[in-house]
Amino acid sequence: MKQAKFLVIGGAGYIGSHLVKALLAQQQQVIIVDNLSAGKASAILGGELITHDFEDRAFLDQLFKQHHFAGVFHFASQIVVSESVKNPGKYYRANTSATLTLLEALRDHQHIPLVFSSTAAVYGEPLYTPINEQHPTNAVNPYGRSKLMVEQMLADFANAHAQKYIALRYFNAAGADPLARIGEQHEPETHLIPLVLQAITGKRPPLQIFGEDYDTPDGTCIRDYIHVDDLASAHVLAMHHLINGGESGIFNLGNGLGYSVNDVIQTAIAVTGQDVPRSYVARRAGDPARLVADANLAKKVLGWQPKFSDLSIIIEHAWAWEKAQK
Repeated sequence: MKQAKFLVIGGAGYIGSHLVKALLAQQQQVIIVDNLSAGKASAILGGELITHDFEDRAFLDQLFKQHHFAGVFHFASQIVVSESVKNPGKYYRANTSATLTLLEALRDHQHIPLVFSSTAAVYGEPLYTPINEQHPTNAVNPYGRSKLMVEQMLADFANAHAQKYIALRYFNAAGADPLARIGEQHEPETHLIPLVLQAITGKRPPLQIFGEDYDTPDGTCIRDYIHVDDLASAHVLAMHHLINGGESGIFNLGNGLGYSVNDVIQTAIAVTGQDVPRSYVARRAGDPARLVADANLAKKVLGWQPKFSDLSIIIEHAWAWEKAQK
């Protein structure tokens, strides 16, 4: 991708900061907009950070008048499923309504490509696995529905205003920068791998495993873990595709490999040489037994190829990051 200026909304967050890192490695100019409600300024390895709420239309108007962006990456969102059930308004406002404001600003100022951070949660309970992009969407919580509504808005703005976009449906983002400069630091933390590693270090209580009676080989849930650097590379390729005249679309991002909760625990034990304090508790409502991606479309159309698909490598990078936080 030739040198240009890009806007990264939510670029101080876990995945956004790794995308910023990838753009900087290509010598791109990067402007990051993040209100730092969840992101960390320390996660930004370069570029210009503007601390502001992106749903402020007057702010966006000024930003788009001041800069000519080759493309926009949009990561900013609320992501805790359980919170979305208890406080749906927060999720529809932050994820759906705020993105509508961004789309209207793009419509009025610059017809530039948008790469949107979506989620496999739009699928809901899987009817089959691995899940491809033709799988019906039936989000079962406000978080998933707030993202699905944005996908529908993107399609409508593409039809009405020729807004080019790609929505990337992530499965389970994991891992960290291989040099341990940046990594996962959510609060509250809900992702399995950091919870496993922080149980080892004593930073968090013993791990609770929700259910051991699923219809899987070891009775625990199976998920598709994708390295955060592989996610970042997919975003760069998606933007390159749009800039070069490619069609708008939706793509799954995952490794196509299913690992159970017990697989993750045993791999973490092998990587760290330490046991994982843990206990088994009742299932959580709405947890599917298996969620595994079919990401062949991204490989075929975008030329994407994950580099860090092995679970032990993902956990090694996450463990190096955890140790660097002490």
